[in-house]
Amino acid sequence: MTDPLLPELLRLAQEAARRAGELLRDGRPADLAVAATKSSPIDVVTEMDIAAEKLITDVISAHRPDDGFLGEEGASSEGSSGIRWVIDPLDGTVNYLYGLPTWSVSIAAERDGERIVGVVAAPMRGETYHAVLGGGAWATGAWEGERRLTVRPAPPLDQALVSTGFNYVAEVKAHQAEVARQLIPLLRDIRRGGSAAVDLCDVAAGRLDGYYERGLNAWDVAAGDLIAREAGALTGGRPGERPSRDLTVAGTPGVFEPLQGLLEDFGAWHD
Repeated sequence: MTDPLLPELLRLAQEAARRAGELLRDGRPADLAVAATKSSPIDVVTEMDIAAEKLITDVISAHRPDDGFLGEEGASSEGSSGIRWVIDPLDGTVNYLYGLPTWSVSIAAERDGERIVGVVAAPMRGETYHAVLGGGAWATGAWEGERRLTVRPAPPLDQALVSTGFNYVAEVKAHQAEVARQLIPLLRDIRRGGSAAVDLCDVAAGRLDGYYERGLNAWDVAAGDLIAREAGALTGGRPGERPSRDLTVAGTPGVFEPLQGLLEDFGAWHD
């Protein structure tokens, strides 16, 4: 990292993600998924989500008061430094609600609109993934020290393991299910992890060959997209476009383009 700002931003993102992850992990009621009323567990998750975002913005603002924010839970400020933080304090809310381990804290830093730092912490996995622009992608976990992340060698598409996600709007979900129905026979198999940030990191770590989803926001993918690309993945949206709410696609070279082409053919971006 030749840019002296990058290590500072990375350390700050790692610290904020670690502390938010601990808050969410340690603050989750053991009986959350079986609360007495339907609204109670959702209310608790929303409160935890908001608390985690506030913790992240407080940690960052204490060190860099002139930076801007874009957060899922409403953090929004322009800032004056040219740095904007894009935050998803709890990616994988339903997993968190049900006590499933695949949820994460996602924090990215952008400079003048370009993503330069990304950190995704997955506390229940005991893993944290990070990248800086041009510096590769790395992870810490049960192994000793940092591990450099590299995508898998590309298999033929019919041997590719691909993950996706589904929208909560019934009509959109039905269309996504139809796309998946057409796609599954052409792949090794398909997975539904429940956290876009973790799925992108799993592509980076060689645990998936590809990933796609419709309807994602900037905070869902900002950190994971950088981590995946720094590990050697290709990312995009519809052919020739960047990831967007219409479509986000990531994959190893050799899987990305044919997967993207099939998704275009199947109309994965619209109802």
